Amino acid sequence: MILAVNDLPAVHRAAAEFIRLMGDRTVVAFHGEMGVGKTTFIKAVCEALGVDDAVGSPTFAIANEYRSAATGELIYHFDFYRIHRLAEAQDIGVEDYFYSGALCFIEWPEKIATLLPADTLHVRMTENADGTRMLEVDGEQG
Repeated sequence: MILAVNDLPAVHRAAAEFIRLMGDRTVVAFHGEMGVGKTTFIKAVCEALGVDDAVGSPTFAIANEYRSAATGELIYHFDFYRIHRLAEAQDIGVEDYFYSGALCFIEWPEKIATLLPADTLHVRMTENADGTRMLEVDGEQG
């Protein structure tokens, strides 16, 4: 499935559609170049899920925790850009998060690919020459 994001309002429409596409999957890996909009899209998804907290990139913290005000559901947002060794991710217990049943949104998942559950939903984000974004959603590993 491909979702197009042509402008800021389209991000919120795409986020709502994406939530429907997620089904019962809880681990979502976002692939894409720096600046393609991974954090912006995750923020829109979190807002659509009822997160009232400020959603931002966990680049330095590696993981942010949010809670949906609507459902009380925990949501974890990971950014593995600064991870240099797989052991760094293992040391913070990422597998416990991934198998907790809580939603886990992951930026730079290729850094920890061997730790991802088999049923991870993969999203490839690309930017077109005109600045629009395309999100290709599938279950195949990136």
